[in-house]
Amino acid sequence: MKTFNLLVRLIPAIIMLQTLFFKFSGAAESVYIFSSIGIEPWGRIGTGILELVASALLLINRKAIWGAILGVGLMFGAVVTHLFLLGIEIMGDGGQLFFMALATMVCCAWIVYQRRGEISMVLQTVI
Repeated sequence: MKTFNLLVRLIPAIIMLQTLFFKFSGAAESVYIFSSIGIEPWGRIGTGILELVASALLLINRKAIWGAILGVGLMFGAVVTHLFLLGIEIMGDGGQLFFMALATMVCCAWIVYQRRGEISMVLQTVI
């Protein structure tokens, strides 16, 4: 089970880290996506920064719940944007970006579900 839990943290972190190159370098696909929804370049750069933070938190076991929560939010936005604004396929990618966002969201949601007790513990100490 430990290996599975590690994989469920590594998969979304690797996917998000891998896409950072394209966001930060201004790759044509990234510019197209964020231009299409009217938030280029700040949306692309801001999303990249948030994905970097989420990935780093996912790689730190004690902070993984917070990276997963951030990852669910970011990838929910990506999936909804694909479904309602962009379409599943972007510039002939065969839906690869959509399915990577979906896989990342599912992995992050699994982590949130598995560690839901950590959220209530933190909220009890804050409130």
